[in-house]
Amino acid sequence: MDSSKDNTNSPQPSDEELIALTLSGKTSAFDELTRRHSRKLHSMLYQMLNSEADAYDVAQESFIKAYHSLRFFNGQSAFYTWLYTIAANHARNFIRKKKREKTVTIDDDTAGNQHEKNNELEDTSRDADPVRKAHLKDLRKKLRAAIDQLSPAHREVVTLSDIAGLSYPEISKMLNISEGTLRSRLHYAHKHLQSLLADEM
Repeated sequence: MDSSKDNTNSPQPSDEELIALTLSGKTSAFDELTRRHSRKLHSMLYQMLNSEADAYDVAQESFIKAYHSLRFFNGQSAFYTWLYTIAANHARNFIRKKKREKTVTIDDDTAGNQHEKNNELEDTSRDADPVRKAHLKDLRKKLRAAIDQLSPAHREVVTLSDIAGLSYPEISKMLNISEGTLRSRLHYAHKHLQSLLADEM
């Protein structure tokens, strides 16, 4: 029997294995970590910053910080949770800087349409009903507009819980708040969103 086998279906290395390879000097392993998590991280940052360009810049800064701090990753949480903690800190600093400069971010329609392709609500079925697709597109716009009206703190917990799907313990640890505080913020944010969306329906 020929011992040579096609490795195309071989299991992909785990994040932990890629981290170990990176720390051993194989920088291409971190390139794979970046490819693996960049789309999701960028999507989450867009929800927080409401700008494709800003989300890209903060994501790049976050990956650079993660690479230089990788030796401090202790494995007590998932790599993505650790990475998002870094990104969330960068995003908060970015928002504070924007406020200090008193600048106003104006949505770019083209960038917004591009981002919609990655939105969780998009129906990617080949036979998707055109009416349903139009309804989902309209819903996305209303939800995006409503989320934009939340405070940064409430937008952050909605993004992490409802969009990223992280657990309460993960978010609490990430934001350094109690689960009680997290639940309170989510409750208030959800009520605010319901009120905003009710006005649009």
